[in-house]
Amino acid sequence: MTATSADLLEAYDDQLRQEAEVTSAREWHRHGPLVRAITGRGGFVTYRDLAGLEGSALDALIADTVAWFRDETDVSMFEWKTRGHDAPADLPERLEAHGLVADPVETVMIGAAERLDVAVDLPAGLVVRRAGDGGDLLADVSAAARMQESVFGKSGGPDPAELAEQLVESPELSELWLAEDEHGTVVSAGRLEMVPGTEFGGLWGGSTLAQWRGKGIYRALVAARARSALRLGGVYLHSDCTDMSRPILERSGLVAVTTTTPYNWARS
Repeated sequence: MTATSADLLEAYDDQLRQEAEVTSAREWHRHGPLVRAITGRGGFVTYRDLAGLEGSALDALIADTVAWFRDETDVSMFEWKTRGHDAPADLPERLEAHGLVADPVETVMIGAAERLDVAVDLPAGLVVRRAGDGGDLLADVSAAARMQESVFGKSGGPDPAELAEQLVESPELSELWLAEDEHGTVVSAGRLEMVPGTEFGGLWGGSTLAQWRGKGIYRALVAARARSALRLGGVYLHSDCTDMSRPILERSGLVAVTTTTPYNWARS
């Protein structure tokens, strides 16, 4: 039986929140309903739900969390990751009142990996492959990073050397997939990150050069990662996507189940 969007959201809440989001953290602990973590990039706050807290009790939890990151850690910033279906509805306003600033809203997309493993016709000369297969791994990762930086106008992804090391150390968890033209130029790329202890793999860092969009290349990368996720034991794929990526992922078979908005605190 095909999973409904409600089924997918339930699987997301049960498997991908709390500890599953901090598996690579340097340290983490529970504080009430929260999981508070120190990651390589700063701090991170996640939870399954807020245990019915609202009003002054919720304000106290937010204030305590800000104070802990400010006074007990050396991080320069932390992210409180909210979801659109979380209660209470006024959580965003309360976070902003404590100095946290919202990033753009993204859509959480989920799909069954077996339904995403499909054949996609590609332009002549295009090749889709896993980074390091038939090429130098660090060179592949670096070429993908340069392409993504040209798309986004900044370097927002993992450091190429650190990502290459991660791909070597944990091939059962992390992969980078590339699409190259006939000259060996990377025109599209995206990562697959399997989530330990869950049925999920994540689609991250997807981007395609503007002149190559609309040709099925990114859908082919989704299909390749779905195929690999199945090989690694995954059942579902998920992605936090922008409005630009959402139509592509919907055509690939992923379903929107909720939204997510990071709220960020930074030292002044």
